Amino acid sequence: MTTPAERAIRYDREHARSLRALAYRMLGSRTEAEDIVQEAWLRWVQVDESTVQHAGAYLSRLVTNLCLDKLGSAAAKREQYVGVWLPEPLLDEQAGWSPGPEVQSEFAQDVSIAFLLVLERLSPLERAAFLLHDVFDLDFDEVGWRLERSPAACRQLAHRARNHVKADYTRREVKEEDRERLFGAFSEAVRNFDVDVLARVLTEDAVMLADGGGKVSSIPGPLRGGALIARAFIGFARLPTSRAWRLEPARINGMPGCLIFDDATRRLVQTIALAPSATEPGRIDALYVQRNPDKLRGVLAALGRNGTTG
Repeated sequence: MTTPAERAIRYDREHARSLRALAYRMLGSRTEAEDIVQEAWLRWVQVDESTVQHAGAYLSRLVTNLCLDKLGSAAAKREQYVGVWLPEPLLDEQAGWSPGPEVQSEFAQDVSIAFLLVLERLSPLERAAFLLHDVFDLDFDEVGWRLERSPAACRQLAHRARNHVKADYTRREVKEEDRERLFGAFSEAVRNFDVDVLARVLTEDAVMLADGGGKVSSIPGPLRGGALIARAFIGFARLPTSRAWRLEPARINGMPGCLIFDDATRRLVQTIALAPSATEPGRIDALYVQRNPDKLRGVLAALGRNGTTG
């Protein structure tokens, strides 16, 4: 007979990774995804495993339904959110948030911020059907069982979602050397307070989004135009409160980027993900700045830090 400890180890080894990956893509929140996976575990321990034919399918259905419930309340929270909403950043080192190396579908490893923002514009059911089929490679019979809909209805949901994704999202493959070159050009321009160089790194129609969550200062809406972003960004960097900032390169949600620490306060100030241009190699067409301290906790946890650089 399986002991509770053995059951917990098996849950973590066999199921938690894929469930966490699904919940993060559904919700765009590392914290909420962790809560969902924990809630699924608490419910799972109340179930007699001998009555369940396929534990992975059962748990995936449970997590999907928990996420759908969460998305219903999340919509109201989004309307009350102060400023721009961005998903919680993930460092590439957090491999436990990917579905697993066996997944080969087009969007399997894709948690880019641009992709997650497109998912935000889908209905909860469209989002679930698309992710389960296109990302997690389930057939529509399986998707239908998880969503309690017919396979035909789920096929239509995924089709509509796929059209939205294709219309609003362009997949960007970035080689490691290109990633380093892009970050190097960006960080050098920032360190030298060089507006002109930074403007040349950005595309003419680049956009910057910053999420402060009403907790810290940030630009209230999208900032558009490479030249305008360069002037604003270098202006922020020149402020006395920014003089102790230090940039550390990082891969954030699959994109080149950086962590910005304040050496004066020894705190993580923000993360910046740089979206490479799909049409102008070597240039950046979007900056995603996460400043909400609540959403930076997961980054610090991944680094093994408690909120400071020490």
